[in-house]
Amino acid sequence: MRPRIRGGRRTVLTALLSLALAAPVAAAQAQDAPAARPAATSVASTELPHQYEVTGLATPAQRTALTTTGATIDEVHAGKVVITADRAQAAAARQLGYSLRRLPDPPATKPAPPAGTAVKDFPSGYTKYHTYDEATKEIDALVAKYPALLSKQVIGTSHEGRALLALKLSKNVAKDEAEPEVLFTAHQHAREHLTVEMALYLLNEFTSKYGTDPRITKMLDSREVWIIPDLNPDGGAYDIASGSFRSWRKNRQPNTGSRNIGTDLNRNWDFKWGCCGGSSSSTSSETYRGASPASSPEVQVVSKFVHSRIIGGKQQIKAAIDFHTYSELVLWPFGFTDDDTGPGMTQDDHDTFATIGKNMAATNGYTPEQSSDLYITDGSIDDWLWGDQKVFAYTFEMYPSSFGSGGFYPRDSVIPKETSRNREAVLRLLEVADCPYRAIGKEAQYCSSGS
Repeated sequence: MRPRIRGGRRTVLTALLSLALAAPVAAAQAQDAPAARPAATSVASTELPHQYEVTGLATPAQRTALTTTGATIDEVHAGKVVITADRAQAAAARQLGYSLRRLPDPPATKPAPPAGTAVKDFPSGYTKYHTYDEATKEIDALVAKYPALLSKQVIGTSHEGRALLALKLSKNVAKDEAEPEVLFTAHQHAREHLTVEMALYLLNEFTSKYGTDPRITKMLDSREVWIIPDLNPDGGAYDIASGSFRSWRKNRQPNTGSRNIGTDLNRNWDFKWGCCGGSSSSTSSETYRGASPASSPEVQVVSKFVHSRIIGGKQQIKAAIDFHTYSELVLWPFGFTDDDTGPGMTQDDHDTFATIGKNMAATNGYTPEQSSDLYITDGSIDDWLWGDQKVFAYTFEMYPSSFGSGGFYPRDSVIPKETSRNREAVLRLLEVADCPYRAIGKEAQYCSSGS
């Protein structure tokens, strides 16, 4: 686990933010200019971002300050980070005094094709990844094959009208039983295609192994498992629409008054939204938080679904994992504060999060840590699931650990290994979901059944 900074961090962060804001404000104003200035806005609508290695960022406060440029931090290793940035964001980072080294682009990346170009498949070497249509067909086939175990609900639509699905797995799938529920979500960020494969792996594993694998059988006999396999189908389709990769992160929702497209879904959730320097108000930013909390249709749909699981005044979902790539991390709330505890989180809550997180990380080799150990984020799904619904929610940053091993675009040959790598961690979360506090030996205090 990386060292944590407590006393004085806010003072340091405030100073760094003051320095950081000077350069990116000008860049953001240029990219958010109205249509009367086409030279300033055309770059925002067509330019592909690039990844850069940045040196000299040893603390969470420094990394948080760097995000004010509008760039995203993709990986952290000691005093170095890898960011995704456009030209203006890279220039702003350099004005902060950092040295940037541009890294190679994803395979066959090229400028966007003309409007209306049909979506194509993944590039060569990636064709075993599922497009949205391919994933939907596989899901439909599984529902047809295992109708007693798996059901499909359309819980809403994306901005461009694609169906957002919630898949339920349980022994008596047609009944709403009084059983602990666990939620798995994937693909908030468009370029993180391995997460869709993770969701499909879980669907295949739970259905095919029920009745033969004792642990899976027991979990589906005693739990209701929900999988939302694709929160950002529009962004995912856009990322591969030219037949190569665009390194696209956000959804495809237009922004009023700007030619910049998209909201960062994982900065748009309605808990501590925009509170703490962990997202951006600029539409040009990779971490644009949206016009208001839950302003993106995809976040609205999933929020409504989670609220629908409140039955008799009690949230049935007890635990969750939101899958991302990359960096091989297990993260838990909070992201908006560097304190171990915060509003609505006691020391026992924190200890439970940390114990379960470390236990899961011991099975897949990921690094376990509180989200804010990396840098401050606000408006994230994990903070919302806990802060709003008291769900023990985690983020898994999947394979690889670094840009050098494929970054956001590892070859499709890794899919079987890197999805099955999380099998044990998922089972351990399911097994403790009936009473997460059992992880710290306090089930009698917190769980009415005492089990």
